[in-house]
Formats: sequence, C-alpha cells, structure tokens
Amino acid sequence: MSAFDIYCHAPLGAKIRFSNGEPRPPDRFTRKVRAWEEDNGTGTLVQWSPGSENATWSSPPTFGLHIATYASSGVPVIVLRRIYSTTSQLQFDIVERPRVGMARILTAIGEGDELQHVAEDEAAAQSWLARHRYHGARIDMVGDPDAVSRPLLRGQAA
Repeated sequence: MSAFDIYCHAPLGAKIRFSNGEPRPPDRFTRKVRAWEEDNGTGTLVQWSPGSENATWSSPPTFGLHIATYASSGVPVIVLRRIYSTTSQLQFDIVERPRVGMARILTAIGEGDELQHVAEDEAAAQSWLARHRYHGARIDMVGDPDAVSRPLLRGQAA
C-alpha cells in the first residue's frame, strides 16, 4: 500500500509495517543495518493531520507512527514517533487492526486526532482515563466495520 492508502484507510491503533523494499544487509555491516532500519520497521498509527493549501505553498496530509518508548525505572524518557506524508515513497502494509469492541482514547490535535491509548473495552478505557488525565480526551469504540473518514485538506468535511 502507498502512504496515501494508509492515510485514507488505516484506523488509529493499527499496526503498520513500512519498508523501502530493499533486503536487510548482513549484520556485519552495522552502519548499513542501522540505515536500513530507518526505512524498515513497524509502528502503531497514532495520529493524522490533513494537508494545507495556500496561494504560496502547500503541504500534504500526514500520519504518525509510534515506533518505541524508552523508559528508565518505569518512567518514559523518550518516545520515538515518525511522521510520514502521503507523498512518501516507502511501502506500507496494515499488519493488525484494532479488534471490534476495543476502545481508543483520542485527543484532538489541530483538525486531526491523536491516539493516546487503546483499551480492551470501554470499562478499561474509563479506568485508564481516570489515571491519566488528558484534557479533551474522548473514547471512540471500535466498530464493525471500523470506518475511516479523513479530510485531505484543512477545512474540508470528512
């Protein structure tokens, strides 16, 4: 799938694989392996943002993948996210979708949404929200089908 297809069709909370299509180099080439890992991996779709168009410039729609969280003594220190535009040349695949009945905890970010947590059900989501107070957070239940409707440009109806 292209980056545009992921933006249009992948639900928040989905596991996404990204790849540049090249084979992994042998482990003895550590620099090449690190460079390859930059363009090949998996992440969770956690945010999306529509593009902008102006008389002098334009920006394409984007989506963000949560790659990893590094913690020290149980406290998150670094959260690694990557933002991709719909014009990215990488190939993407949806590896796993959130199951029906799961609850996503979302916050608004501009005209898009940002995923804070995915809970097994609404009760678990309410419990998580009581412990982690996010301003303006809302619970979005995963339905069947899990419809995705995102505007391509700021100010467009979804």
